[in-house]
Amino acid sequence: MMLKTTLAAACATLFAGAAFAQVPAGYPADYQKIIDGAKKEGKLVIYGATDSKATQPLIKDFNALYPGITVEYNDMNSTEVYNRFISEVAAGGNTADAMWSSAMDLQMRLASDGYALKYKSVEAAKIPGWAVWDDQAYGTTFEPAAIVYNKRLVDAKEVPQTHADFAKLITQPKFKDKVTTYDIEKSGVGFMFMTQDARENPKFLELENAFGEAKVRVQSSTGTMMERISSGENLIGYNVLGSYALVRAKADPSIGVVLPKDYTLILSRVLFINKAAKNVNAAKLWLDYMLSHRGQVIIANDSKLFAIRADVTGETTSADLIKQIGKDNVKPVPVHPIVLQFLGPAKRMAFLKQWKETAGKK
Repeated sequence: MMLKTTLAAACATLFAGAAFAQVPAGYPADYQKIIDGAKKEGKLVIYGATDSKATQPLIKDFNALYPGITVEYNDMNSTEVYNRFISEVAAGGNTADAMWSSAMDLQMRLASDGYALKYKSVEAAKIPGWAVWDDQAYGTTFEPAAIVYNKRLVDAKEVPQTHADFAKLITQPKFKDKVTTYDIEKSGVGFMFMTQDARENPKFLELENAFGEAKVRVQSSTGTMMERISSGENLIGYNVLGSYALVRAKADPSIGVVLPKDYTLILSRVLFINKAAKNVNAAKLWLDYMLSHRGQVIIANDSKLFAIRADVTGETTSADLIKQIGKDNVKPVPVHPIVLQFLGPAKRMAFLKQWKETAGKK
């Protein structure tokens, strides 16, 4: 279900007689033009695949910094974000000013197809080079793909530490019908993670066959997977979005999380401005805010999505994850058209066909 969050609708009147906002410290003086333009627009429409609960702290803080802009956040799954934007653009109707999604490949398809505005963020130099593409698409988070298991029902000695361990474990009779992962046909994030696994894991076919032997149960959402693991309906989950899983594990004693020691895929939620945005200045403010130290602190500490900036410290940060996993074992998925290699119709169909013949066999 689509949720809509609108905050600060009444702020415009309250601040009408006051200075709208100051140029952030360290920004060029002419940045005031963007701030003034955003004030006139008074609105920002975002399509996102991030839970509204995780997004609200960012919207609240953005409104504290730039009061008077009504932020309309539309929360959908990653495939819906893409499909809705494409259909609205094709129909010539109103659509998002900014697109923010965890399906990095779908975001890069839109950006490389010419839907993204070329805008060099004043914060661009503060994020890793792999997280920026052509001043159009920007990675905002640093989120691991995790193995999640039921701590009550999976013995500590059984817990896999690598992808090979996982593949071997799930072929045991105990795990038949008890393994879960994303439905890669319906989940954009799930498809992207699995195709990246195919690139990184030399024994990927063995993993697919292990899924088939276990009769893997697929889901389209992280939340559903974690509910079923927590209840014991499933014992273990693969490529679960680690940002959500680690938060859940702190509150749920049944949930255990492993960041694989051979390699851990890192997802970064990609943000771009619609080239035809109605509220283009407000979208620029949002992009710069999301990459700023202030925004990244909120991403880490309140949204729990893992800050991408190296100068943000704490548990939910890239610095902490790299320390845990090891620099050589962290495998960020680049914000780059290279991630599109499996999205072409022929390659996508071939990948899904192999998946059904191996992992999908019942």
